[in-house]
Amino acid sequence: MRVLVDHNLPHKLRTSLGTLGKHEIVTASYMGWGELKNGELLRTAEENGIEVFLTGDQSLVDEQNLTGRRLAILALSANNWPIVKNHVPRILAAIDSALPGSFQAVDCGRFSRRKIADG
Repeated sequence: MRVLVDHNLPHKLRTSLGTLGKHEIVTASYMGWGELKNGELLRTAEENGIEVFLTGDQSLVDEQNLTGRRLAILALSANNWPIVKNHVPRILAAIDSALPGSFQAVDCGRFSRRKIADG
């Protein structure tokens, strides 16, 4: 499958997915689409044979009309590399099971700041 990694995700994800999986992984920046916004990016991706769009934008499903889309959209719950890197196998499994026109949230944990108790 051809997978597009959104510009809001770490570039290291592309190389990790590429070495572990059997998919062609490209980034929006690599494709020259870094300036495109969601609707235009989705349309351009579909026109260029992208089958799965991987993003950190969980609100995309609420902001865009996904009816009739040919590509699958996977939204990660985190976009911070130290968190995401531990979930690469889960992300690959989601890519493997992605169906055209579907939206899937992929739980990769969340970033949180720990409060340090006073003295």
